[in-house]
Amino acid sequence: MILVHILGEVEHGGLFEFQAGDRAVDAIAAAGGFTRHADRASVNLARELVDGEQIVVARRGHAVAPASPGGGAAPGAPVNLNSADAAALETLPGIGEALAARILAWREANGSFTTVDDLGNVTGIGEKTLEGLRELVTV
Repeated sequence: MILVHILGEVEHGGLFEFQAGDRAVDAIAAAGGFTRHADRASVNLARELVDGEQIVVARRGHAVAPASPGGGAAPGAPVNLNSADAAALETLPGIGEALAARILAWREANGSFTTVDDLGNVTGIGEKTLEGLRELVTV
């Protein structure tokens, strides 16, 4: 079983379960299909789904955020706190070089993040920052 978060211009976004080998077309179908405003070319419907990824269907005329580097993330996938390097962490809003270093230091000292909420234990990440990152990261 793999979990995929689908949002944007789909009828019913959310977290969905799939089997290994399922494709993005299956994910869009599970989310009720595209809305009438969807940029259907913003998603490669033929690609295989990856556990923990996030598929964002863009609105026509709006750019899709670029894929985050590091951690082997698929395009549109959240940044994995347990495998991301500093460069990947710095792609997140509000995370600069110093805060990325503190995240890596916390991970080194504590083993790994068990939940996204653990990010709140990193010095410099308050509730507002955590809420802004919640849907952009995974463990």
